[in-house]
Amino acid sequence: MGDLSNQKVFARLFRDGLINMGYSNIFETRPILRSATFDRIEGMMLGLAIGDSLGNTTESRVPKDRTQEHGQITDYLPNKHAGNRRIGLPSDDTQLAFWTLEQLIEDKRFVPEHVAKRFSRGRIFGIGNAVREYLRNYKSGLDWYRSGTRSSGNGALMRIAPMLIPYLKTSDESLWVDTVLSALITHNDSASISSCVSFINILVNLISYDRVPDPQWWPETFITVAKELENDYLYESWSPYCENYRGTLWQFVSDNVPEAYKQGKSVLDACNFWYSGAYLLETVPSVLYILMKYAGDPEQAIIRAVNDTRDNDTIAALVGAAVGALHGKKVMPERWIEGLLGRTGEYDDRHIFELLASAKAIWGN
Repeated sequence: MGDLSNQKVFARLFRDGLINMGYSNIFETRPILRSATFDRIEGMMLGLAIGDSLGNTTESRVPKDRTQEHGQITDYLPNKHAGNRRIGLPSDDTQLAFWTLEQLIEDKRFVPEHVAKRFSRGRIFGIGNAVREYLRNYKSGLDWYRSGTRSSGNGALMRIAPMLIPYLKTSDESLWVDTVLSALITHNDSASISSCVSFINILVNLISYDRVPDPQWWPETFITVAKELENDYLYESWSPYCENYRGTLWQFVSDNVPEAYKQGKSVLDACNFWYSGAYLLETVPSVLYILMKYAGDPEQAIIRAVNDTRDNDTIAALVGAAVGALHGKKVMPERWIEGLLGRTGEYDDRHIFELLASAKAIWGN
């Protein structure tokens, strides 16, 4: 697509039916990043890495089985990939998010084909099926915008947070276009793309908030954006408690998340109800529900995500990004930050901290 701006690329892809989503007036809406301090950005990105590293040693375990083996997980577990040290070692959530940030720093903006190429270099730990298929397509010679799969997994959502960073000083509506194109690289799916834009909108609000939002704010804010972007594709729940559901992601959130909160369900019970795997009909309700219950207590929010969900590394990474954006780096337990190895590859210890320092030098205030 040559030297076309991202907005022109987006317009052409949308016109040609190559983006699996609806259209919304959010693309004409300027995001408001009111005096956001870089401490919030560091909190957002470190919260993501911490949640990932706390969860990935027991990823995909049934919560009951995980608790029987480990009790309540509140710190890093011994990791076989780090000599069985109790240390925070990343998986694909951290890698893809910080590789995105690394490319943003290099280009001083978002260039989708460069990010797509960056994802194709280096070993990805815990790689998901959709990202694996993307890599296969991209390496076979397909254009970046044709390589993503129609997958409603959480592999794009887990890495989307850094997209707002280049807009800290010059916020404009291009943020939404960049977010769509970033999501599209690996997941060309209506629920995935709408979730990414909705989550970025939540983060944009959080980094300038001086209070914890009301519990209902979380699902309402997600739904407001997602319902305009999702198309009419019908998703089915895999939970036996919701087995008759066929509809959109935003409607599933609307039907189930506020009701679970009204009933006073624990995180464990709510997440068991709709399941809490890598499928967006499970991941998104779980993230929103944990934030409804524990956004005011960042440590407890991440601990509940790690212990009470199945795809606990990604859910904890998303929860960590949100509470980090809301409260800043300063509230993250020091033991978690000190124990974070900070890799994005096999041997680049502390690299995520170097990337955050570079980003601060460019976009910090």
